[in-house]
Amino acid sequence: MDISSLIESLHPLEIKVLSTFGASPSAILHTEQLTQSTGLEPSQLSMAVEWLLAKSLLVVDTETTTPIVSLTKTGELYFEKYSPIERVLSVARDAAKTGMRLTIQDIQSREGLEPSEVSGAIGRLKKEGALLIIQGGCIESTSRPSPTAEAMRGLLQQLHGAPRELRAFPETQRQVIHDHAVKRGNAREPFRIDDRVTRALKLSEAGVEAAQQLSRQGTAEEVSQLTPDLLKDGSWRAKRFRKYTISLRAPRIAPGKRHPYREFLDAVKTQLVSMGFQEMRGSLVETEFWNMDALFMPQFHPARDIHDVYFVKEPTHASSIAEPFLSQVAQAHQHGGETGSTGWSYPFDVERARRLVLRSQGTAVSAHTLAAQPAVPGKYFSIARCFRYDQVDATHATDFFQVEGIVLGEDINFRTLLGLLNLFAREVAHAKEVKFLPAYFPFTEPSVELHVRHPKLGWMELGGAGLFRPEVTIPLGVTVPVIAWGLGLDRMAMVALGIHDIRELFTDNLDLIRSTRGAF
Repeated sequence: MDISSLIESLHPLEIKVLSTFGASPSAILHTEQLTQSTGLEPSQLSMAVEWLLAKSLLVVDTETTTPIVSLTKTGELYFEKYSPIERVLSVARDAAKTGMRLTIQDIQSREGLEPSEVSGAIGRLKKEGALLIIQGGCIESTSRPSPTAEAMRGLLQQLHGAPRELRAFPETQRQVIHDHAVKRGNAREPFRIDDRVTRALKLSEAGVEAAQQLSRQGTAEEVSQLTPDLLKDGSWRAKRFRKYTISLRAPRIAPGKRHPYREFLDAVKTQLVSMGFQEMRGSLVETEFWNMDALFMPQFHPARDIHDVYFVKEPTHASSIAEPFLSQVAQAHQHGGETGSTGWSYPFDVERARRLVLRSQGTAVSAHTLAAQPAVPGKYFSIARCFRYDQVDATHATDFFQVEGIVLGEDINFRTLLGLLNLFAREVAHAKEVKFLPAYFPFTEPSVELHVRHPKLGWMELGGAGLFRPEVTIPLGVTVPVIAWGLGLDRMAMVALGIHDIRELFTDNLDLIRSTRGAF
């Protein structure tokens, strides 16, 4: 080992520690002695010692661990206002003197204690025989002493502002400390037990040589920058300049950037607008009418169950639903109305149609658009946030984005729909493999599901599509064919961004966000 080069690489804190050993290189010094000799703060000394141990200039001769007891913030509060066990015992004794009967709830409200504090104190006092629980859930003092309450007061007084070694307390008090010390999952305790590690350190053979060389050559003040004043008066000759390595990497500077998923959503919107689509917008809170009834979903459909949709608690219902859509949709459900269908053949519940839910599908936005006299021919889209009760996993979430779209026109057909879906899968999701599977939806016929292959998760459904049934379009005032689709943008983003878990789209992990490549 080149001692001269090693000495040149030493930090000023390391030099201070080595210099302390210089007078007697064979000495064994404890960390407390080094703190006094060097004048360093404990954190500085600890850092310097760790560096010297890593460089094999110091070795540990012995290491002693001593448990130290101190008061937490809760303990300081107990010192000022007494601990729960003392307060509960005092209240019980006072009640016994006056003949008053107190319940646990009375003590809790009277003393302003947490339920867990009261139950814990009463449990301990009952175990020690200082309290009884009598008929009616009342507590009664037995006039017996409580060893825990007495020990608690003494410990709070001894430890107030003065941490002490655990071994300084008798066994009875040590047990109380252990019972009421901060533990994982229970931070509201008065005592904290920390391990104070004391080391006895000595120089290694290389450390002895380094300390002797430092003693011979002396220690010059270290400077990190050559200033004009040092050059002018020549004092730079007596200084020691800190070494630096030009091969070290510069600090990483992370430039600001948009969240990858936000960037993906904006890019999808830009693409659709450039294709001639007009954007649709809608509310997150919808009535069951627009979310389901207008889409020819019968009111007995299982998708209306509380396990599949979120209901609004207050207010529960909308004040009204626009006519003539309510009447026309109701007729379509009951007997088909003017659609040529037989409907679902059940009595339509107008009150249920007014019930408020969180939008569960982007198709509700399309229903509003159809009722608003859209242009024919016309192309519309919406990036809609939807909510469904679901088990969260790698491909499911309780709230998600759908890209919803409709195209109206006399010449629109199912082949047009398949072409658009294939375009979206390859251009938006960047999918390499695409397939269509037959499906069923109450509001489209024929219906289809779009599936793409994720590089890690395999085949994954992106969503459903189809031609709107006459029972959907005619009650809303549209008589031309309408194709519609609702695709999961979150899953499309997973494929496009190379993400394997849907939850990563909304992560606050900055490293992951910075490393995720953009889709466009």
